[in-house]
Amino acid sequence: MLDKVKIRVQGGNGGDGAISFRHEKFVPFGGPDGGDGGKGGDVIFVADARETNLGKFQPQRRFKADNGGNGGGQKKHGRNGE
Repeated sequence: MLDKVKIRVQGGNGGDGAISFRHEKFVPFGGPDGGDGGKGGDVIFVADARETNLGKFQPQRRFKADNGGNGGGQKKHGRNGE
């Protein structure tokens, strides 16, 4: 039976944005069209009053959310992390 467990929790990093400019023949001055990076994922820890033992946290002690995807040209937004 375990009463005390040390775990490590880390949220995901946000994705990088993109620097891009339009280069079209009939668009004067082009302009920027880079996309934003996606939001990093969150780790949500919810307590349950019915749990009496912390043994389920013994094998897995690291909890890390996914990183966000990078943005792209043509104002494409990066994917968000899970």
